[in-house]
Amino acid sequence: MSFRIKKQYPYLASRRGVWRELVRFISKNCGQVDTVLEIGPGYCDFINQFPAKIKICFEQNESMAEYAAADVDFRCEDAVTLNGVPDDSIDLVFASNFLEHLNKDQLQTIMPRIGQILKQTGRLILIQPNYRLCQERYFNDETHQTIFSDDNIITFLAQYNFTVTRLIPGFLPFSMKERLPKWPLLVRLYLASPFKPVAGQMFVMAARR
Repeated sequence: MSFRIKKQYPYLASRRGVWRELVRFISKNCGQVDTVLEIGPGYCDFINQFPAKIKICFEQNESMAEYAAADVDFRCEDAVTLNGVPDDSIDLVFASNFLEHLNKDQLQTIMPRIGQILKQTGRLILIQPNYRLCQERYFNDETHQTIFSDDNIITFLAQYNFTVTRLIPGFLPFSMKERLPKWPLLVRLYLASPFKPVAGQMFVMAARR
């Protein structure tokens, strides 16, 4: 997918600290993870910091490779087909702000593949713009093709034999460019708070049926 390099998605040094707290939150919620695979990692802020023995990511934008840490298996390949990943080999598949860029045919390709490569005890974690909370801005990014919200994500994942085990409708601001503090401690407090101003993205964790 080549949509990753866009003016609205610049490199931000503050993003790394925010993602450190997101990794902390996610790793606490998904149990033991030896092998993690990220789809569309962008600047690799998640995959670089996630504590796993084996780290794989798929990103078609080859310029992102320079941001990957030495222990990350960066694959500049089609992020939809996930070629070369054995079945039942991945503990966690993670994608942030990715699925909404896919059309129906692409979704019908990638979702069964995710189910195949996940172990039976594996987890799928998504961070997605929640259309219900940000519909006035959802299509400001012209590469958004599919609407996802907390109203339809459970049904969507069920089509591909996933059961949602945790859903936080308002999890993060719609954009990293929102006028909120980026200091790690304040990010941690934001994630822990039941009140999240300007939240426009949701957190979804699902398991194979």
